[in-house]
This record gives sequence, C-alpha cells and structure tokens, in this order.
Amino acid sequence: MNKNSNPWKMVALLCATATASYICRVNVSTAGPLLMEEFGLSQVAMGRVFSAFLLGYALFQVPAGALADKWGASKILGWAAWFWVALTVIQSLTGWGPFQVNAAYALIVFLISRFLLGISESPTFPGAAKGVSMWVQPRFQGRANGIVIAAVGLGSAIAPPLISNVMVHWGWRIALVVSAIPALIIAFLWKKITVASGDKSINETTSVDIQPVSPGPSNLKSLSFILLTASYTLQGYVGYIFVSWFYIYLVQERHFSLLSGAWMSSLPWVLSIISIPLGGLISDRLAAGKLGGIWGSRIVPITGMALSGILISIGAHTENAIIAAISLAFATAFVLCVEGPFWAMMMRIAGKNSGKAGGLMNMGSNLGGLISPTLTPLIATYIGWENALHIAAGLSLIAAGLWLGIRPPKNI
Repeated sequence: MNKNSNPWKMVALLCATATASYICRVNVSTAGPLLMEEFGLSQVAMGRVFSAFLLGYALFQVPAGALADKWGASKILGWAAWFWVALTVIQSLTGWGPFQVNAAYALIVFLISRFLLGISESPTFPGAAKGVSMWVQPRFQGRANGIVIAAVGLGSAIAPPLISNVMVHWGWRIALVVSAIPALIIAFLWKKITVASGDKSINETTSVDIQPVSPGPSNLKSLSFILLTASYTLQGYVGYIFVSWFYIYLVQERHFSLLSGAWMSSLPWVLSIISIPLGGLISDRLAAGKLGGIWGSRIVPITGMALSGILISIGAHTENAIIAAISLAFATAFVLCVEGPFWAMMMRIAGKNSGKAGGLMNMGSNLGGLISPTLTPLIATYIGWENALHIAAGLSLIAAGLWLGIRPPKNI
C-alpha cells in the first residue's frame, strides 16, 4: 500500500473483516433451535454457550489491542481470520460421524470452541480502531468507525436467512461451514495485503495528513474515559440480548416459524446497517457545528440509547407479536447507532494508544455482553421475558445519562 492509497478502501476492508467475524459469531444463535433439539440443551445451557464466546472475547480485548498497537491491523486481523474458519469447522463436526458425543460432552465441546473463537475474534474492533486512528483524519473518524461497526448489522442481517435456509435443506452443520466462507476470503485478502507491503503492517507503509493527538498518560484514567467505558458496558449488556436471543425469542416466545423468525430477526440488523454509519456521520457534523465538541458528541448517544430503552419496553409489553418484533428491531437499531460516537470519543481521549484504549472500552462492553445472554433467560425464568426486557430498557436509559459527564480532552 503506497503513500497515496485511499484510506477509505482500507475502511471498507475493515468493515468486510468485521462482517465475516460477526457471521461466525452469530451463526450458533441461528442454529440454536436445532442444536438445542439435537443435544437436549435448555435455554440456560444455550445461554452459557453464548457467554463462553463473550468470556474469551472480553478477557482478551486489552491484549488484542496491545498487539494491534505493536503489529498493526493487517497482520493481527489476517491471523485472526484463519482461526475463525478453523474453529467454526470444529463446531460443525460436533456429534457428526466419528465425532459422536452425548449431550454433556457436546455442551463441553461448544463451550470450549466458543471460548476459543471469542479469543480469536477479540482483535476485530481494537484492530479496526488502530487502523482508523492511523489512516483516517480525526474529523472523519466518527463516520469511519460507523462504517466499520455497521458490520454488526450487516453480519447479523446476513447470518439468519443464510444459515436458516441452508440448515433447513442440509442441516446446521453444513450451515456453520458455509458461514465460515466469508472469513476464509478475508484471510486470503489480508495475506495478500501483507505480502504486497513487504510483510510489514499497514501502519508502516501508510501516510495520512493528520495524525491522532498523543494524549497525556492520565487520559485513560480520566473521568470521561471511565464514564465512557461504563456507558459502553451497559450498552453491551442491552445489545447482546438481541445478538444472542432475538431469533430464539421470536421463535420460542413469540411463536414465529424458523424461516419467518429468521427473516424477522434480520430486520434490526438491516436497520442497523443504516443507523450505525448514520449515527457516526451525524455525530461528526454536530461536533463540528454550532453545538461544539462536547454537546455535539453527546446528542447521538443520549438520544439513541434513550429511544432504545423506550422501544424495548413497548416491544416487551405488547401482546401483538408483529408489533413486538418491529419495536424491538428499531430498539436494536437505536442502541447500535451510538457505536461511531463511542469509538470516535475513545480515539479523541486515547490518540496513539487507541488499540489499547479500544480494547479496554470493548472489554467493558463485552463483560456486559457476557452477563446478559446468561442472566436474561434466568431473569425471564423467575419474572418473565417482559420484565427481563424492562430491566434492559432501564439500563439503556442509565447508559444514555452517563454521557452527560463525558467530554473530549481540552487539547482536541
């Protein structure tokens, strides 16, 4: 990659990488009903499988960010993609032919393989944050992050119809293998880029006009960064309910069929493909406009998470399954539209340490996500799914309120 290369091409590749990552992440959620039926897994046991991924993913965010700071995005993401493919294939072999196991051992295999997949996917967004911080001028970083993190919506929109249609005809094992094909393509693309650049990181071969601000050592200990991480933790708790449980909730609680539930569960992610980059774009423009950097950066996160909380409660309470699905779909789009502002604010605080800071912030999000897939069905067991979702709505409102104390550093 030469000095005059267009950084937006690399942003597009980062988005494609995150999309492939997310397809491998959510494939088991779509295959969940058939997995639960074949191996006799309860909702609580399936929640543990979801949480196993998030445990590995959350614990290795900071090391992954540090490696991205040291080695650059191309090398760390290229190696990661190969592991996504291998671990997805291992999951698909569980209980097949010579790999026959009983239900207890199947659960152990899925817990271990999902934990390892979580570790291998941990560099995805810290690596992307490092790339964006080095390749994209600061005034465009909100929209750049929005484009990359739109992969959350794109991958989650692609996975349910793709996997459900394949598994209806050929079973869940073939569906998982098919879900790994995008990751295989991404692995070859990053290998090609690394070879073309002399096996150096893109950081060493790319020049941008404006480098990120180098912060003082206290910025990662500042109140703003602490509140930012706390808010992102709550946002992760809410968001991962939809990542992990939305499809199963529609099928088992709202009584959609496997195929209709798959298409309906794609709706929030289709909306998020629009809402995530749009949130970053609007936030960039507000921060550069009359509102200024403080309030301009706050409007989108506060509004998005507050509206999400309101819509979650509406969707939880209504008896109409269609209205519930649509309300929860828009709630997902709103809670995810804040991604660009979160990551842009992190970069303003962290500067050249964006890989490590992104890992810290994303670790918080995924600790929230680690708790919610297991805790939500447990809460639902005792007080019902409606009240479990009302709790999530309240946490979304708290996350919005925390932004009142977040501001960019004075040197920005």
